[in-house]
Amino acid sequence: MADADDVRRLALALPGVVEIDSDGFDFRVGNRGFVWSYPERMPGKPRRIRTDVAVLYVGDEAEKQALLLGEPALFFTTPGYDGLPLVMLRLPEVSADRLDELITDAWRMRAPEDLAADET
Repeated sequence: MADADDVRRLALALPGVVEIDSDGFDFRVGNRGFVWSYPERMPGKPRRIRTDVAVLYVGDEAEKQALLLGEPALFFTTPGYDGLPLVMLRLPEVSADRLDELITDAWRMRAPEDLAADET
């Protein structure tokens, strides 16, 4: 079981990461987002920042579909994210080790080449 504090701890442990001021969490590397809290939009209601759900950059549609189909208890998407290499992760359902892996992978895909090369 993970939470927003785990996301913050893991993301900030990676080189070059900056936290953007938000109502939840929002982490970038090289000015590119790789994990942030889910801005849920419900018809007729104001946007609500969900800190129990992380949006993760996954690189491409194939990886997105593999996660969605392979682990539907952990991952989901919404029509607003169609065509984007992003998935939503239910934080209470993921272990800290798996969260670390997912955040590190997202960071690696978004980090500048010289920074990511130092971490391999």
